[in-house]
Amino acid sequence: MKPRAKAKPTARSGKPRRGPLRPPASKQARKPHAEVPQKEFSSEPVARAAAVPEGDVRGEKLHKVLAQAGFGSRRAMEERIRAGEVTVNGKVATIGDRVTPEDRVKVGDKILRWGQEKQLPRVLLYHKPEGEIVSNDDPQGRPTVFAKLPPARGAKWLAIGRLDFNTSGLLIFTTSGDLANRLMHPRFEVDREYAVRVLGTVHPAAMDALRQGVRLEDGVAQFEHIEEEGGEGANRWFRVLLREGRNRIVRRLFESQNLTVSRLMRVRFGIVALPPQLKRGQFMEMSSADVEQLLLWTAEPGAPLTATLPSELTGHSRPRRSSPPR
Repeated sequence: MKPRAKAKPTARSGKPRRGPLRPPASKQARKPHAEVPQKEFSSEPVARAAAVPEGDVRGEKLHKVLAQAGFGSRRAMEERIRAGEVTVNGKVATIGDRVTPEDRVKVGDKILRWGQEKQLPRVLLYHKPEGEIVSNDDPQGRPTVFAKLPPARGAKWLAIGRLDFNTSGLLIFTTSGDLANRLMHPRFEVDREYAVRVLGTVHPAAMDALRQGVRLEDGVAQFEHIEEEGGEGANRWFRVLLREGRNRIVRRLFESQNLTVSRLMRVRFGIVALPPQLKRGQFMEMSSADVEQLLLWTAEPGAPLTATLPSELTGHSRPRRSSPPR
């Protein structure tokens, strides 16, 4: 890897240019939005059986327990329940069922281990290089990020958000479907921050359009924040911030202004930043203290960024290479 060149002063301000991978600021300009309701998200049908009288509610909702145990997101668990793939005490479960640790719950041929729900979920950070897909199965046989991860020890790794084949940067994996849902669901509006290299000149009119909103084939999209970061020759670096994860959304926004993205890297997701020590193809596991802080923040994901995780590397969370050195 070539040593980083020293920042040069800009012609206008005389201040050194900031590199595209500087740590995220502790405070981001955020637009005021309605307070996120803290009730549980559910896609249950409106028509239900008679309500259970207050005080007679037994246990936790089945789809929530399964998501917390790492079987998948709440929505995915609801779909499996509807498909008849979940049983409770030998009987096929239905939407709205509640369970307790005394119940025997099976998802397919896997048995729910109640002890796991009391443990903290595991959270992995992976620095995805270009040329890998975020999928367990690819008909084209391309390399997959899941092949690089360590064993989940009785659980399943769930990817929080995706990065396309030609995009690099931060990927978060967890064994908790509930945590994955809270970070990914559109209603929580969790920040995604990217470093983007664009080929060509971005005129002020294009910058204004990208801030105010551009109509794409799947609806209006915009950058919550966009800032130029300098560059050399025909390539210019930008720092952009969105609160949604539509497919190829960053590239499509720039393409709407007849601009080509030549490199794209995700550097932050919520309060989790890509650690500078984490090189491409390496992963690290977050410490218990950082996982607890992440869980507290996801209870109110619209809160200001008062801290950035991971806090610091420890012996437990030392980066490890998941593939041979290139």
